Amino acid sequence: MLDKVTRLLLVEDDEDDYILTCDYLEQLGSHTFDVEWLSCPEQAIGVLSENKHDICLLDYRLGASDGLEVLKRAVANGFRGPIIMLTGQSDEMLDSAALDAGAVDYLVKSEMSSGRFARAIRYALARREVEDERVERLKAEAENRSKDRFLAHLSHELRTPLSSILGYTELLMQSEKNQHAQNELGVIYRNGKHLLSLLNDVLDLSKIAADKLELNCSDVNLDSLMADVYTLMRVSAIDKGLSLRFESQQALPLIINSDATRLRQILINIINNAIKFTNHGEIVVRAWTAWVNEREMLFFSIKDTGLGIAPEKQAIIFKPFEQIADVESRDVGGAGLGLAICSELLTRMQGSISLESTQGVGSEFTLSIYPGNIRDVERQRLRFDSNPDYQQKLTTLTTHGRVLVVDDLKDLRILVGHMIASTGADVEYAENGKQAIEKVAAAEKNGKTFDIVFIDLHMPVMGGKEATIELRKMGYQGPIIALTAATMKGVKSELTALGFNDMIAKPLDSGLLYHVLNHYICQGKTDPVVARDDCPAITQQSTRYLLVEDDSDAAQITQLLLESLGVETVIAASYKACLQTLHTDQHFDKVLLDMHLPDGEGLDLAREVKQLYPNLTLVIVSGAEP
Repeated sequence: MLDKVTRLLLVEDDEDDYILTCDYLEQLGSHTFDVEWLSCPEQAIGVLSENKHDICLLDYRLGASDGLEVLKRAVANGFRGPIIMLTGQSDEMLDSAALDAGAVDYLVKSEMSSGRFARAIRYALARREVEDERVERLKAEAENRSKDRFLAHLSHELRTPLSSILGYTELLMQSEKNQHAQNELGVIYRNGKHLLSLLNDVLDLSKIAADKLELNCSDVNLDSLMADVYTLMRVSAIDKGLSLRFESQQALPLIINSDATRLRQILINIINNAIKFTNHGEIVVRAWTAWVNEREMLFFSIKDTGLGIAPEKQAIIFKPFEQIADVESRDVGGAGLGLAICSELLTRMQGSISLESTQGVGSEFTLSIYPGNIRDVERQRLRFDSNPDYQQKLTTLTTHGRVLVVDDLKDLRILVGHMIASTGADVEYAENGKQAIEKVAAAEKNGKTFDIVFIDLHMPVMGGKEATIELRKMGYQGPIIALTAATMKGVKSELTALGFNDMIAKPLDSGLLYHVLNHYICQGKTDPVVARDDCPAITQQSTRYLLVEDDSDAAQITQLLLESLGVETVIAASYKACLQTLHTDQHFDKVLLDMHLPDGEGLDLAREVKQLYPNLTLVIVSGAEP
C-alpha cells in the first residue's frame, strides 16, 4: 500500500474502544494513520462535511444519539470517504440499515479481531482509491471534451475568414479584369493556403496525441509543390541576405502520391528553421530518389551554413517542446513543436528524418517519404516554375434550380451565392437557421420548393444542426448540405444521422461545390429521386456502386473517379448508414467497404451484408499495404 498518511476520523464515545481501535491501527504496518477522535454527533457531522478525512469509523450508539443519523447526514453533506459502522452486537436489520445508508462495512466490537479489523480498513481504503481514480477519470474526460469543443470553435473562427480570403482571391484570379494583378493575387492566394496548412497542423496536434492523425493522399505535381515552397521561402531568405537554391540531382517523377499539405508544411518548417539559424551563406534544397528495401523512396535534403547544433542537442530536437534557440541563439525561438510534428508526419508517410550537424559549420536535414508506385511515372528535371499552384475552377455546369444559402456572415453568403449563381441557379439567402425554416416553409406554400439548401452549422439564433432537424420534421425532402470548418473524424456520420445529405469543408472549394450541385440537383440523386427535364436521372440499368467510407475527402475523390468512368456512386458514411441504405435499395453492382468505420469494422459489416444480401458483390477497400 501507499506510505502516505491516512487521515482517519473516529467517532466514538467510549474511551476504552478508542484505545482498542488505536492499538489495531498501529498493527497495520502498511499504513500511517493521523487519528482524530470525536464523541459529539453534531460536531462529527460538521467535521465530516469538510471532507478532509480519508476514512471514518463511526459508532452506532453515541450516548442517546443514533449513529445512523450521523451517517445519513454526513453522506448527504457530501462526505466522499468510506464509513465503517461500529456496533456493540450483531443485528442483521441494523447491519442492513447501515449499508443502505451508505456505510461500506460494519464491525461488531465483541467479535472484532486485529485480522478482521485490518481487512475492513484495507478494503475501505481500496474502495476510496478506486473512487478517487473514477473521479479523476471523469474529470479528465470532461477536460478532453472541453478541449475538443475549444478546438472545434477555434477551427470555425479561423477557417471562416480564410474562406472569404481564399474564395474572393480565387474569384479575382479568374476574372479577366485583374490580369495585371495576377502576381499580387497569387501571393495572397499562396500565403492564404500556407496559413490554412499551418492552422491544420496546429489542430492536428491534438490528433497526434490521441493517435487519430490521418493523411489525405492524392496525386501531387511535385514540380509545382516545390515551386510553391521556393516562392514562399525565398522572401524570408532575401530579407536575411541569404541565398536559397533548389536543385534536382536527377530526373524526378512529375506526379507523386502523397499528402501535399503535409509534405509542403514539412519542407517549409525545416527550410524556415535553416533560415532562422543561418546568418550568412546559403540554404540548398536537393531532391532525389533511391531504392530502400525494394521500394523507390523520394528524398529531400536541406543544407545550411548556419550555427550548427551541439551533439547533445541533436538527440532531443525531434521531441516536442525542445528547441535549440535558448542555447545557440537568444534572438530566435518558437514553441519547439515543428520538428516533432515533422518527425511524426514523416513516420506516417512511411519515411524518416535524420540530421548531420557541426557547430559553426552548418546543418543538413535529410528526410524521405514513400511517393507511391512511381515506376511508370514520367520524369524530368524540376523547373521550379514560380507560377501559383492553383487550378482554375471555372465550371461548365448549367443548372436551373432554386438554392437557399444560409450563413450568418454576409461575405460568405455572397461568395457561395456568387459561385452557385454562375451555374444559372436562382439563389436566395438566410442569415440563420430560423430564417431558413421560414424561407423553406414560405417556398413550399407558394409551390416554389428549394432544390437544395446549403447551411452553415454555427450561427446565432439557430444553428444548422437544429434547423436541419426542424426542416426534416416539417417534411422538407430536398438535399441539405452542411458548410462546416469541423472536419474531424466522425463528423460526417453525425451529420448524416441528423438529416444532412453531405458536407463541404471550409475554406470552400469551388470545384467540390460544383460537384455537389451536379450530384444532387442536376443528376437527381436525392432520396427519393426526382428527375428534372434538363438533367435526367441515371437509370437503374447503369453501373451502380455503394461506397462505404467515413472520410469525406477520400469518398469524394473516389466518387469523382468512379463517376468519370460512368459508375453511379452512392456514399454511406458509416456502418449504420450502409445498412440503412441497403434496407431501401439493393440495386448495386458492387459494395466498396472501408476497413475502419466510426461505428464498426469493415470486415464485420461485410459479414453482415453478405448474410442479409448474399447476391451483392463486396470489395474491401483499405489504405494499408497487404
